[in-house]
Amino acid sequence: MSKVDIVRFAPKNGEGFYDTLKKEIDQFFKTNHLTVDGSSKIAWKTVVMLSIFFVPAVLINTGVGALHPAFFYFLWFMMGVGMIGIGCSVHHDSNHGAYSSNKTVNTIIGDLVNLVGGYDVTWRIQHNILHHTYTNIEGLDEDIDSGGLMRFSPHSTYHKIHKFQHIYGWFLYCLLTLQWVTYKDYRLLIIYNRKGLLRKEKITLAKAILELSIYKVIYFGYTIVLPIMYSGMSWQEVLIGFVILHAVAGFGLSTIFQLAHVMEVAEFPEPSADRKMENSWAIHQLLNTCNFSRKSRIMNWFIGGLNYQIEHHLFPHISHIHYSRISEIVKKTAKQYNLPYFEYPNFLVALREHGKMLYKMGRTQPA
Repeated sequence: MSKVDIVRFAPKNGEGFYDTLKKEIDQFFKTNHLTVDGSSKIAWKTVVMLSIFFVPAVLINTGVGALHPAFFYFLWFMMGVGMIGIGCSVHHDSNHGAYSSNKTVNTIIGDLVNLVGGYDVTWRIQHNILHHTYTNIEGLDEDIDSGGLMRFSPHSTYHKIHKFQHIYGWFLYCLLTLQWVTYKDYRLLIIYNRKGLLRKEKITLAKAILELSIYKVIYFGYTIVLPIMYSGMSWQEVLIGFVILHAVAGFGLSTIFQLAHVMEVAEFPEPSADRKMENSWAIHQLLNTCNFSRKSRIMNWFIGGLNYQIEHHLFPHISHIHYSRISEIVKKTAKQYNLPYFEYPNFLVALREHGKMLYKMGRTQPA
């Protein structure tokens, strides 16, 4: 299709769940004299996450990593951990405008994704516009579109290979960022240009491809070319390290985001014939989003509050540093309106339940 076939959500009535919740959240920030952005509290985390990624890169490119093969590969592993941290704790807030009250700061920090293999333009379209607006809606939310290799939605086309996706899916998750840094961003630019979405970012296809290509040259320059030249290790060992980096980052980022929506308790609603949804946007988000590890400070710190996906989807403009406190308000208000609040006690339980969902989708025909 040439344009995004949008749907319309049911209107708010002024006294519903989201209206009440917004008043409660606004009062929370007013009472506690807080701003919704991350302010200085998130700045030190930025330094830590960037260090986890770029310090090992420097050690690799200066030959220090060649002291021992195990140390060399460990540095690549840490770069993968750092990529997860940058993507979740730094870049994510900034691209939602929640990192700082200063738009320029948000733009600069958001552009860091370009230096670690991604592209801010395609990310904002896929994540901010499509995923956050049309969560779990087949044909609009690209986070549940795997190109046929995986089946996440009961409305997706079924293939016999999906019977085994609960086994091979974990391997494919390791390839997520490897797709990003090679071909996926180029493919998305062509698709988004055809759908008229690049205009929302005020950029032409030619300019976007040029920008993206420059960023890719820089990225592959310091992750492959320079290590081959100066790391003191063979090109085969460099490529193994590069794969380790992306296997760690790909698996981590895939599971963090999949545990939020591709679960048995989450809904995958379809619009009516006239492209209208039964529920309002906020209730739609509540019915297909899950939290996990809500009590874990370590998890919340490292993955930038993405274990509080319910709060993030309802209030993406609020920094993740506030999610743990406002989650109690969201949970209480959901209960008040007899709405569900899906959560799992920890990451491993949520991962197990996601595995069950993969198994189920591999054995049921489309609804």
